Amino acid sequence: MATRGESIRAVENYMNVERSKIKKLAKNNKMKFNDTKSKVMLIARGKRKENKNIRVHLNKKTLEQVTQIKFMGIILAHKFRFNEHIIYAAEKTEN
Repeated sequence: MATRGESIRAVENYMNVERSKIKKLAKNNKMKFNDTKSKVMLIARGKRKENKNIRVHLNKKTLEQVTQIKFMGIILAHKFRFNEHIIYAAEKTEN
């Protein structure tokens, strides 16, 4: 799930509202989300003076905020640099 906003607090609020909608949809379809496997990553432009920690909740727990995440075999970093993915791919080809 992705969202955007004018401020980091706005993004945090949008994420929690949208997560609630998705959780309700999942419950209606007898699905559950694993709060230990779910992570949150903030991607922001510029150097704002705001606190960059965001709190998104799932199952009454705050999700862990990370600076990189693996999605469909690609490591995405919060600044959209692909150094970690290149290292990961190179190590995988060596084995």
